[in-house]
Amino acid sequence: MPRSRRVAVTSPQTRLAHSRRRARQPSPVPKLAEAEARRAAQAYRAQRRVAVPALVCLLVVLLGLPLALTLLPQLDELRLLGIPVSWLAVAVLPYPLLVLLARWQLRRAERVERE
Repeated sequence: MPRSRRVAVTSPQTRLAHSRRRARQPSPVPKLAEAEARRAAQAYRAQRRVAVPALVCLLVVLLGLPLALTLLPQLDELRLLGIPVSWLAVAVLPYPLLVLLARWQLRRAERVERE
């Protein structure tokens, strides 16, 4: 049986959006005044300083959880509601921690912007 030829099916709206994107000229980047450029650079450096502890905490969470599960194999046998604690630690624990970490970082970053 001969193979049928594959055909890409796209919406006319998609083709229209792609054609507009190709036709549009890049907009010029606005230049900041010297004082504003200095303030922007200071804010950028302050944001980076504030982000470092959050990144360290993120690495601790993402690398510490597998390390803890490796070092504590008895968590596979310990059960909570019939589910191994190690599974719960992988499936449930990281998400609230990441949300808390994101909120903490966002508040710190907004504080830097206000100052």
